[in-house]
Amino acid sequence: MPAGIQRLDQDLFDQVAAEARALPRLRRNHNLHAESDPVQRFLNVMQPGTYVRPHRHQRTRPGAGFECFVVLQGAIGLLLLDQHGSVLQRERLAAAGPLRGIQLPEGVVHTLVALEPDSVLLEIKEGPYEPSADKDFLADFPAEASAGAVALERQWRDLFAA
Repeated sequence: MPAGIQRLDQDLFDQVAAEARALPRLRRNHNLHAESDPVQRFLNVMQPGTYVRPHRHQRTRPGAGFECFVVLQGAIGLLLLDQHGSVLQRERLAAAGPLRGIQLPEGVVHTLVALEPDSVLLEIKEGPYEPSADKDFLADFPAEASAGAVALERQWRDLFAA
């Protein structure tokens, strides 16, 4: 196989899912890109119980803060929020459809919850990756690993139970 080819197969999904299950965050990224690449492409493997603090993406170039999600395995709940954190819209993204992916424009506040074990999400957004400027978090939400985060994630996941 030529250098640089990366296979997105069940073995990779299983490997990264096992790593995610073993981490306190219950999720693990597998980058397909180098940090300096102009386009970030990665697998985000999530387990139920993982907490994604509400955030938005903004870049200096207008429109460059988009984010695209495609579910390759399992199911993910996407919540769109207003500036105060109230839920405006919910979308169930599932590998079995009918909605498998969505692209958000710049500045949309959102969070994600894993609805099934070993859910695999392909994410695409503009790079290069700069950890200090990648996300603009909503200030009034609990930090990861706090009791408030655990309760809030469960509440959000319950929105998709019906």
